Amino acid sequence: MGYLSPPPSPAPVIVYKDVGGLVSDYQAQTEIYRRESREVRLHECRSACTLALSLPNVCVYPDSLVKFHLAYNAIDRQTDAGVSAELFRSYPSAVQQRLGGLTRQYKVLTGNELISLGVRNCNGDRTMIAEGTPLRRRRTPAAPAAPHGGSIGDLAETVRGAVAEAFGSSAPDPQRPIRVAVARPEPPRSLGVDPSPTASIGVRAVDAPEPPRRPPTAAIAPTPAEHPAPPLIPGGQPILASGAFVPPLPARLAQQ
Repeated sequence: MGYLSPPPSPAPVIVYKDVGGLVSDYQAQTEIYRRESREVRLHECRSACTLALSLPNVCVYPDSLVKFHLAYNAIDRQTDAGVSAELFRSYPSAVQQRLGGLTRQYKVLTGNELISLGVRNCNGDRTMIAEGTPLRRRRTPAAPAAPHGGSIGDLAETVRGAVAEAFGSSAPDPQRPIRVAVARPEPPRSLGVDPSPTASIGVRAVDAPEPPRRPPTAAIAPTPAEHPAPPLIPGGQPILASGAFVPPLPARLAQQ
């Protein structure tokens, strides 16, 4: 960005590299910056651009380069003593003393040198910070102690009012009763437990019916088999008392 092509006001003018031009154009632009109190930040500035050093809101960076030389006519390339004197007088007195005068050759001052001569450092502490109106903190009054013999409801009302005032509530919420629900398992009626809400939790002793009596042993004796035992085959032998019989072996096998 050049010295003659600034951004819209009031943004700062940042000069990255400006090689100069007609002194009259730079003088007119410098007066605009002066009226607007614009901040001009110089990185590299040559020739007529050095008029920026006359501004109250100019600054340089430590690695900036500012180059000075005599003004000359762009047509015949001859130096102009009058315009050169105007340039030199626009610089701060400390810069004038360091330069001693202008020549056809560039005299270069770095940003560190200009800062040591009183030119403001762009990296300095001049930082514009938007600051709003500080918020006024509300003082939270301490909740007064409950009066002697006061109830828990009175203390809760006092705490509610203190919280409402601390958070700026326009009107406190109406007092509502606090309900506490306690879940109690309802025991089954088969156990003989009193299900009424006033009964204490637990199982009380009740008279339970006795189990049916066992029938006599004869009644549960095994019944005889529904089907009679098969007839004994000739030559068969009974096996234990089960009633089963083994058929006789064939004659040819019995002889072996």
